[in-house]
Amino acid sequence: KGNGMIGNIYSMGLALQALGATSRFYAPRKWDCAQAFSVVYGHDYRLPMAIAQVLPALVGRSYLDAAGLDCVASTGMSPTLQMSPSPTLGTTEAPITVYYSIINKLQGRHFNYTTSVQVPGGSTLLKVLEEAEKKKPNTFSFKTEQTSWGPMVVSINGLAANTDDKTYWQFLSSGDALQQGVGTYEPRDGEHIEAVFSTY
Repeated sequence: KGNGMIGNIYSMGLALQALGATSRFYAPRKWDCAQAFSVVYGHDYRLPMAIAQVLPALVGRSYLDAAGLDCVASTGMSPTLQMSPSPTLGTTEAPITVYYSIINKLQGRHFNYTTSVQVPGGSTLLKVLEEAEKKKPNTFSFKTEQTSWGPMVVSINGLAANTDDKTYWQFLSSGDALQQGVGTYEPRDGEHIEAVFSTY
């Protein structure tokens, strides 16, 4: 993409490793390393899996280098990474309003429901889903499964994603797919999030 993103924020770590490890095979076309790394530096990675994939690229190595590492020789040579401090626990931010829609125009009984919920600023999208479910449990019920990338929404309003049908719940903001999962994405005040039952 033009802004340095390769796939999405979760695929960046492996993409940077692959491009770094195989860069000599990309002549004469070069990829913009600085632009791609600026995307990584500008993102606040919180999921352990995402950190594990991006960290090797940040230190100039890839998973391919692991087999040839001499751990004894590199003792004490670990690079220092600047980490942003975590938010102070117990702080509360002013509440924000988030508009949330669930849309199914794909299978069975079609539906399109919208609600607005208030959550503390800095809340994740998962909190928005929980508040919507509390407000209207018969309409905005949902289920998640825990993955190594965090919670994944597998069912909304009783309609479950299905790998056989190649269906899933896609989350959008202003028509664009979210680059983070429900456990890490933090909606803005007044933002309208849509969960659309989709196929791939």
